[in-house]
Amino acid sequence: MTALSDFPITRKWPARHPDRIQLYSLPTPNGVKVSIMLEETGLPYEPHLVRFDANEQTSPEFLSLNPNNKIPAIIDPNGPGGKPLALFESGAILICLADKSGKFIPADEAGRYETIQWLMFQMGGIGPMFGQVGFFNKFAGKEYEDKRPRDRYVAESRRLLNVLNDRLRERQWIMGETYTIADIATFPWVRNLIGFYEAGELVGFADFPHVQRALDVFLARPAVIKGLNIPSRD
Repeated sequence: MTALSDFPITRKWPARHPDRIQLYSLPTPNGVKVSIMLEETGLPYEPHLVRFDANEQTSPEFLSLNPNNKIPAIIDPNGPGGKPLALFESGAILICLADKSGKFIPADEAGRYETIQWLMFQMGGIGPMFGQVGFFNKFAGKEYEDKRPRDRYVAESRRLLNVLNDRLRERQWIMGETYTIADIATFPWVRNLIGFYEAGELVGFADFPHVQRALDVFLARPAVIKGLNIPSRD
């Protein structure tokens, strides 16, 4: 039977608590989705900081877990059938943890698929587009004289925010009154867009009051407050 120590990544990031879910991450929008989910569910876990400033995401040990060299990634020592399960891609991890805990995803089949639909909306739209806005507004892309690429991503981000705003117009959360993995996936990216990326004015965030209202409620949750800083950068 496979043991946690059989995974090469544990040689670089040793497990002090091998009976717990091992989280390899960084407090970015994609990373904190999983730390927030773990805090919300109460599942026991051990976080490990993957330092991008040291290119640890390209180390052989990390690539053995995620060949796409992106965070987050996990190893659940007690996965399906009681066997260890290694996973990357934040959306897949959220679904796995929702199923494992029985929380934050509807039990009925139709509700489950609708929730996954909105999770994919974040994975395929909000994350990539907001990230491009960040590149062109805050990082190297801001030096480009030609503003057409930036403006393209700003326009698409506004379109996505409008979709989300309309969805939240008469709902507390994306799926209604019930908080789900769709919210856990989406709102860290909204926070990053107007916070770290400093793009609130650029995208006209004031035009989306229902998104702002839901974001405020999300950020007040104790598990969110804690999860946003896990793993610690110290």
